[in-house]
Amino acid sequence: MKFQLNSRDLENIDKINDSSELFAILVDIMRKLRSPDGCMWDREQNHKTIKRNLIEETYEAVESIENDDYKGLKEELGDLLLQIVFHSQIAAENKKFNISEVLRSIIKKLIRRHPHVFQGMTLNSSDEILANWEDIKKKERKEKFKKPDSIFRGIPRSLPSLHYASEIQNRASRLGFDWNKAIDIFDKIKEELTELEKEVREGRKSQVFDEIGDVLFSVINFSRHLGVDCEESLYEASKKFIRRFNFMEKYTDENNIDFKKLPLKEKDKLWEIAKRELP
Repeated sequence: MKFQLNSRDLENIDKINDSSELFAILVDIMRKLRSPDGCMWDREQNHKTIKRNLIEETYEAVESIENDDYKGLKEELGDLLLQIVFHSQIAAENKKFNISEVLRSIIKKLIRRHPHVFQGMTLNSSDEILANWEDIKKKERKEKFKKPDSIFRGIPRSLPSLHYASEIQNRASRLGFDWNKAIDIFDKIKEELTELEKEVREGRKSQVFDEIGDVLFSVINFSRHLGVDCEESLYEASKKFIRRFNFMEKYTDENNIDFKKLPLKEKDKLWEIAKRELP
């Protein structure tokens, strides 16, 4: 079926079941939007002006996953796919690469990095698979940059800090640089807290900045060893705080109390009530 890029033919989209044909239509639509007779806004964009959209769409897709919202996830994955096609079209116009090269690159990478699936290599556990994946990546980086390379190359600096630190620790662990027992990291956390307290008491702000980073890094390491996703843990703690704080505000509103003017001691009492009501 030949699809025309106009709203009159929109209903025919539902008659197309071939994913490759649908993908081709999406690529054609983006090419049309970027053309002289397309959309002025789309035409004005470049990689940098829409880079935030790529991040935002990713987070919206993740939120749909967290909410088990499959209808929302379907839509958000489409929005995310649009960003990939958008960037690829901009690159094609600048003669850097096109969508076919993007697809070819990821296909080759998946085959190359799964030798236990496509090349007969025997790997017996997920840990072995991850370690081999990291070996392949390091070899690829050396070939790409033609010089000794760091295992940390390629970790995006734009990652959330907790995720960034966790990925650093994961990569170091794959080379055997890691704590043997989680409890040893807990001792390290206490040590870092002691150092932080000392710097706070002595009023050395720059050292306090460093020590807070060390405490957080150690807590993330501890979480990783216990199999706790620190991002998820902090997110749930934040939601819990919001629920309890909302309870306090509602309580004061219903009792004609100005929450802001309430003494801290009374706020603490309300907080304890909120904790009992909303564990």
